[in-house]
Amino acid sequence: MDDTSQIQPPDSFAALFRSRAGVLKTPIAEVVARYELCEDLACHLVEQAQTLYYSGNSSEEGVLLGFHAGLSDEGSVVSPAEAGWVVQRLAELLEWRAPQLPPPVAAA
Repeated sequence: MDDTSQIQPPDSFAALFRSRAGVLKTPIAEVVARYELCEDLACHLVEQAQTLYYSGNSSEEGVLLGFHAGLSDEGSVVSPAEAGWVVQRLAELLEWRAPQLPPPVAAA
């Protein structure tokens, strides 16, 4: 993506910032910053997800969907599309099956 940055967001994340024609709609520095935030968030949530799951309060899917609901809520530090990516990444880190997420709600 950017020859000057050592951090290269994966295609799955960069796709959140591309037009249908595949053109990046956001400056690369911002995409990298958003990726770092989302990756850090997913890593940070691993322990919390395990705690919730092993306390017997929910299924793997329930834990992930709960995090998605919170991350998708108004006032979140991530966009609804980023929230979906964070939950997919969290499932990957936990080696859990990724849930079917509801589609992002369009802003009014």
